[in-house]
Amino acid sequence: MAGRFDGRTAIVTGASRGIGLAIAQRLVADGAKVVITARKQEALDTAVAELGGPGAAVAVAGSGDDLAHQDEVIATAIDTFGSADYFVNNTGINPVYGPLMDLDVGAARKIMEVNVMSTLSWVQKVNAAWQREHGGAIVNVASVAGLRPAPGIAFYGVSKAAVIHLTEELAVELGPDIRVNAVAPAVVKTRFATALYEGREDEVSSAYPLKRLGVPDDIGSVVAFLLSDDAGWMTGQTLTIDGGVLLTGGV
Repeated sequence: MAGRFDGRTAIVTGASRGIGLAIAQRLVADGAKVVITARKQEALDTAVAELGGPGAAVAVAGSGDDLAHQDEVIATAIDTFGSADYFVNNTGINPVYGPLMDLDVGAARKIMEVNVMSTLSWVQKVNAAWQREHGGAIVNVASVAGLRPAPGIAFYGVSKAAVIHLTEELAVELGPDIRVNAVAPAVVKTRFATALYEGREDEVSSAYPLKRLGVPDDIGSVVAFLLSDDAGWMTGQTLTIDGGVLLTGGV
């Protein structure tokens, strides 16, 4: 049975584990070849094996905000699999926790550099190397923290609000041949989000109408939909994937 992404290639950043790996797994299951990135080669090698090996996936280690790394990843996609049809921006950092009044300005700059500026530079480079001529689709991973105040991780939320607006601006500029959408997850059970629920998962999930936290597969399936032709008349949208928590005002 043919997959909906047969003959297509996706780049997924921050994909050695968690949400990024789940996205890559769903895309491979639907027929895509993937190029995944993260900082640590050993974790990437494990992820490639989970994805089916070099015939299905290759990995390039590096920092998501490093422009030379971005060039290398995109060239690898085109040289190895012949295209760069889809780009999924899942790279994000949140190195601090606490009130804005205590936030180190240098840390804030780094958050914006990785979470926002690198999103733009990735899209610029994918566009120049492939999508401008051939078309494609892009999904940015934002957060519900970008849709409402998020005490403790406030500046992370500021950066994700910027990603949401950047998604809208890119959608206007890159249409009609390139679609750009975003997803905004609430708390998903990953290593990245551990501090938000560890030791109190029942308490946190009680605020969710669906009475559970997210898992990475919840995000992977929606990202695959947004990249697919099933979402062919959608661009500039941010889909909230939150178990209903925004409806209740919960964490």
